[in-house]
Amino acid sequence: MNQDWIATAATLSQALPYLQRYAGATVVIKLGGHAMGSDEAMYSFARDVVLMQQVGLNPVVVHGGGPMINEMLAKLDIKSEFVNGKRVTDQATMDVVEMVLSGKVNNRIVQAISDEGGKAVGLSGKDAHMMVCDQADPALGLVGTPADIDVTILRDLHAAKAIPVIAPLGMGRNGETFNVNGDTVAGAIAGALRADRLLLLTDVSGVKDKIGTVLTEMSPAQVADLIADGTIAGGMIPKTETALDAIAQGVRAVVVLDGRVPNACLLELFTDHGAGSLIREPKA
Repeated sequence: MNQDWIATAATLSQALPYLQRYAGATVVIKLGGHAMGSDEAMYSFARDVVLMQQVGLNPVVVHGGGPMINEMLAKLDIKSEFVNGKRVTDQATMDVVEMVLSGKVNNRIVQAISDEGGKAVGLSGKDAHMMVCDQADPALGLVGTPADIDVTILRDLHAAKAIPVIAPLGMGRNGETFNVNGDTVAGAIAGALRADRLLLLTDVSGVKDKIGTVLTEMSPAQVADLIADGTIAGGMIPKTETALDAIAQGVRAVVVLDGRVPNACLLELFTDHGAGSLIREPKA
């Protein structure tokens, strides 16, 4: 008998305890980086999400789109200003951000999931007052931070066997549109849903220690210490801070994982070794 068939059957058998463990669980996935960079990666991700739903999970996808926004701003010759490394979002920039995130990027993900046999619904945080925001910093313009989250529409979509795909835009208290960091949105929504897992896809192999070794499991206290002593730095800081906030809001665990790895989400959820850095409170 073909050895590949035997290996595949063994893998499926080993996955059974995890399939049982996650039946009915809510998993929020922040999609960004490499997983959005090619059609092949996008359709691989979409296939994984559809499989998750087929085996009983309730997936929610939150996406970014920074490179696509940059590309469109350049085409339209709209100059960007930055304050402490963060883009100032004026109304002209906000119009482009909304067009790209709610239009091109969101539709592409919804289409990929649909093509793989799933039923996806594209949303932004503005829909059904899902995410009401306050202005993060007046110097940054139309950049928001989540204040009030209402996930009723997400629960309704799960009941209808649909997969929500959310663009990171929020509504201000005066009706304005805010651009919101995608990791922040994913963490806030995961917290409001009391999700079992928040998966943050990145273009690195996970959170690393001082000598570059990936830390496969950490407590929130350990993460805070690594941020304080400078071991966690740069772009990993907002991701790990999102993880700490999400756990404080009731998310069972957060995983920072490498979206460049094929089937990274399935490896993390349904195998012994996982695929990234798991952050959760220590077991009693």
